Amino acid sequence: MASIPFDRSSINTVIFDFDGTLARLNIDFEQMRREVSALIERWGVDPRGLQNRFVLEMIDEVQTLLNIISTDGAVSFTREAFRIIEDIEVEAARRGSLFDGTKALLTGLREASLGAGIITRNCEEAVRSVFPDIHDYCPVVVCRNDVRRVKPHPEQIRFALSKLCAVPGRSIMIGDHPIDIETGKNAGTRTAGVLTGRFQKEDFLQAGADLVLPEAPDILRRLNPERF
Repeated sequence: MASIPFDRSSINTVIFDFDGTLARLNIDFEQMRREVSALIERWGVDPRGLQNRFVLEMIDEVQTLLNIISTDGAVSFTREAFRIIEDIEVEAARRGSLFDGTKALLTGLREASLGAGIITRNCEEAVRSVFPDIHDYCPVVVCRNDVRRVKPHPEQIRFALSKLCAVPGRSIMIGDHPIDIETGKNAGTRTAGVLTGRFQKEDFLQAGADLVLPEAPDILRRLNPERF
């Protein structure tokens, strides 16, 4: 763990993951993988060589392969693949909920004059389904629809930081998955894992996290202890 202090003197902007960090969506990623794999097979590509990829990366790789043969075919495949995953995401969001303390956390950051943003690999419709008034609490939300490349590529977090007029060296990326740690490191921010998802403290330390917290609101108590 890093010995660098985590306080207002070193951090003024917090970027959060969404699902598993601020909200519980319970997306069935296995169902998503099965349905997308079946679609890939119907397009004449063997999905077994893609099983070590995340679903979005599977789609991107197959789109590239199909584009060599037919641009129209690649577009049709990609449109259908995203319809599949968006249907699953939105259905999960309709059954999901924000974690207790999420709105208070975002309000507290604003009141403490700390910048806040959210980045997610989910579609915007799913995010708004579980958090309809999200922009009343967080000024910058960067969904999959807003960028060409999603995390762990740094495009999303860099976009969020630019909209907040923030610099990576005074920012921290917080999420429930090691991919969030990778994303922050790729962008040059500090990183913190939270234990509200499927991963344990050791997983985050192995990924190189600077900090591991029980839940996202704990960062507010770290950055503004005199008030929280």
